[in-house]
Amino acid sequence: MRALRTVGAALTLCAAAWLTAAVPAAADGADSAADTKDGAPTEAGTNFRTATEIKPGQKATAAASTGDYLYWVFPAAAGQIPKVEAELKLPDAASRHGSATWQLDVYDGLRRHQPCASGTPARRAAQQDGSVTVSCTLRQVRSWSERWANDPLQGAYYVRLTVVDLPAEDLGLPIDAEVETSVPDAGGAHADGGDVTPLNPVLRSGTAPGTDAEPSGDTSSDSADDKDGGIPYAVAEPEDDWGSGWWSDRWVWTVIGAALAALAGVGGYTLTRGPRFPGRPPSDT
Repeated sequence: MRALRTVGAALTLCAAAWLTAAVPAAADGADSAADTKDGAPTEAGTNFRTATEIKPGQKATAAASTGDYLYWVFPAAAGQIPKVEAELKLPDAASRHGSATWQLDVYDGLRRHQPCASGTPARRAAQQDGSVTVSCTLRQVRSWSERWANDPLQGAYYVRLTVVDLPAEDLGLPIDAEVETSVPDAGGAHADGGDVTPLNPVLRSGTAPGTDAEPSGDTSSDSADDKDGGIPYAVAEPEDDWGSGWWSDRWVWTVIGAALAALAGVGGYTLTRGPRFPGRPPSDT
């Protein structure tokens, strides 16, 4: 029984340690989500090089014209599941001449189109609709992949929003776009080993927005700089690094499983050894 009480106390300590580690992490996540609401960008880029950087949890806005290509870029680390949702406020129905199809595309740092695991990346808006919402949830970001595979890898992810089918008379009508990204963690059960260099393209400093001109003598850039070489990248490195880190809930379940196995072993031994009787002195004959 003493062994059973010892194992029970160990399980209680493990549970307390788990809760102690989980609660601050959840609080930190809530605080970071609240902090990113401020300072959200109010414009979008027009191509991959001029894509506007947004942080997960931010709601970026942009005023544009129907027919424009709108680009944003955000970071995603290994073990996360990128999600993108965009809402478009359409012009008055009286000024439009028919329905239109709006499409949301997501590309990785190599500009490979990433298929959506769920969501509605394309939606047709009728002439009387005042808004339309499109969304895309990618597969889990991996920390490594085969060369021939199209798996999403850690690094920058580009969002492109545009209209793909509409009456020609509606080109140029004003629209308002809102885009929000999130990168929830898939959890330790889906963790994979390995590590690759993040797909985070280098930007050419001094390139004028909306153009492909060669950089001038000015090397300043508003993009994130590499902490080692001062190289401007498409997105800043996440606070928790590109990898999922060594800690995951898999460790918690491993410890709990080990404790339960020890408890089962002690219980089985106690049941099978039988009752203990005090030794009897040998009888005199």
